[in-house]
Amino acid sequence: DIEGSILGNHYKVEAFLGEGGFGIVAKCRDTKTNRAVAIKVNKSRPDILQQAKLEIFILEQLRRLDPDAANIVKWDGFFHDGERVCLNFELLDQCLWDYIRDRNNQGLPISEVGPILRQLTNALSHLGSVGIVHADLKSGNIMVVNRHESPIKVKLIDFGLACPASAVMPGDRVGTVGYSAPEVMLGLPFNEASDMWSLGLVAVELGTGVPLYPGNEDYDVLKFIIETQGQPPDHVLDSGTRYIKLKSLDDLEQVMFTQGPENGQRLFVSLIKQMLALDANQRITPSEVLQHPFFDPKSSLCIDTSRYPSLETRYIKLKCLDDLEQIMKVRRGPEDGQSLFVSLIKRCWP
Repeated sequence: DIEGSILGNHYKVEAFLGEGGFGIVAKCRDTKTNRAVAIKVNKSRPDILQQAKLEIFILEQLRRLDPDAANIVKWDGFFHDGERVCLNFELLDQCLWDYIRDRNNQGLPISEVGPILRQLTNALSHLGSVGIVHADLKSGNIMVVNRHESPIKVKLIDFGLACPASAVMPGDRVGTVGYSAPEVMLGLPFNEASDMWSLGLVAVELGTGVPLYPGNEDYDVLKFIIETQGQPPDHVLDSGTRYIKLKSLDDLEQVMFTQGPENGQRLFVSLIKQMLALDANQRITPSEVLQHPFFDPKSSLCIDTSRYPSLETRYIKLKCLDDLEQIMKVRRGPEDGQSLFVSLIKRCWP
């Protein structure tokens, strides 16, 4: 229990926010300015200290970007607390994972998904402009700035696994199971396209409320990928540095749907298909995402407020990515823009 303790002479701990293998994140009050901040307190282990130095290197590169314009968390430097390295960040409201959970895992309206997805694509575009791969993009590493504001603004956080695209080594294993791109799971060199794959999965989670590819191991995730999209191209498999046995799998059962239809699902599914291209070379880029018809105001991304009794489900079951549009229609109701959205997602995962 560190509540009430002082970090770095003038940061008073007010609340515990979260923890990971690196250490903890705490809400602190800067006693000099009375400003609330989020402090990432890294463990003093040598390997964690080295990881913290690498994260600081990445954050220094990101100083070239305007954090608000780039939809990334603002970093205010670091300090030492004994042998621990502490990183000082702006305090944000709630992670996207919790924001979705607070909606009873039923997905957000397409009219809300669109702006969030546009902001995250903007973040990837800015990272690409300085040659950085985030390498751990997931709903838990995306923060809502203020859940009570409308429209919702989001920012990308946690650059602990980020790296320069030019420094990626074949076989590097980064990211979180369930969000990692096929090339990462297979031990291939990866680049900014791996972040687009992860964003495609976040987009599905936004639209449906549940993960598309659940699993505790890479093999579990590959099983779902192969079932919905087929086996990755031979040149991808042949270049892999890890041995993974791939085989045909039984069809997955169509999910039981929980909500009324919305317009926009056809565009949504169209977008997802392009984001989830199995071949990274065929995956849609951030600039192409922003030009996708899903984001065209003429697509009339309206909200259907009808709701139906919910049925809890931990993940969605579908035979192919095209089924995603039908899932969204039943869970949320039809919305203009869903088809183009799914088309865009598919280009993330060719």
